[in-house]
Amino acid sequence: MRAGRRAALLMWLPVLGALASCGIPTTGVVEAGGPASGAVPTLRVYFADGGALRGVDRRVAGPVDPESAVQVLLRGPTRAEQAEGLYTLLPPVPSLMSQVKVASRDGRVTIRLSAVPGDSGDLAAAQLICTSVAAQRVIAPRADPLPVTVTGPGLSLRGTGTQCPR
Repeated sequence: MRAGRRAALLMWLPVLGALASCGIPTTGVVEAGGPASGAVPTLRVYFADGGALRGVDRRVAGPVDPESAVQVLLRGPTRAEQAEGLYTLLPPVPSLMSQVKVASRDGRVTIRLSAVPGDSGDLAAAQLICTSVAAQRVIAPRADPLPVTVTGPGLSLRGTGTQCPR
């Protein structure tokens, strides 16, 4: 009797295999862009909100460092963020890109402005300091951020991020 069951099972295996394939053809290797590279980093940039700073998260596709973070900041708030009352004290990207120089060396970050935005220079500098410190926290989350100095005509402010809202 056991031999009969075994023979019946063996007879049904090809039928079950045919049913399992459901007529779906094999595709082989499908080219669909580059290899997976992990999570896209999130960077916090700081905009003004009623005379104070408020951080917003931005997803960045490229490497994160203080210079790239400042470039993200200079693009300004999105329309949705503007609708929430956020604004920047820094001029828009085309007019400011050549006016801002960011350097990370000798254990500090220096941001040099060739022009300072009016009466709001301190808050504008705080936008730059906090955004730069946030970039450093993405790079090395457990390390203390390097001090950031923002200089320009009549302006010299230094910060380490302790005054930045989270």
